[in-house]
Amino acid sequence: MTLPVRREQTAPMWDPFREMEDLRERMSRLMAAGFPSDLGISGGWAPLADLEETDDAYVIEVDLPGLKQDDITIELNAGELAIHGEMKEKERTGVLRHRTRRTGQFDYRVTLPQDTDAENVTAELAEGVLTVKVSKADKAKPRRIEISG
Repeated sequence: MTLPVRREQTAPMWDPFREMEDLRERMSRLMAAGFPSDLGISGGWAPLADLEETDDAYVIEVDLPGLKQDDITIELNAGELAIHGEMKEKERTGVLRHRTRRTGQFDYRVTLPQDTDAENVTAELAEGVLTVKVSKADKAKPRRIEISG
């Protein structure tokens, strides 16, 4: 009698941000498919983005190829960062046979922890990547404490 071979696999680390983003993306697609646009619910989409926490800030990088600064709106309200805009469809002279690029209005939202400093937010658009840096409040930054003897 033969037994199946068991192979050890290294499981990828669980990322709660990825789980929430996947759930939000699926819910957005479900809402867009279930409601017509004349009800005020647009069929927008969310661009690809990375969220990184450093010692002094939260850094969000959003892929927005071909957009200009005037096409993007960034808002920070009560800890929620919202990035809105629209990718306009390019005029074509030939017949479009296949399209995988998204066009139309997009909306990216992420809720940041309460330890952010809303006064120190910077945004930069370079090479199709929007980088938004939201600084942490001074009280939230790690501090080294010296031991006295």
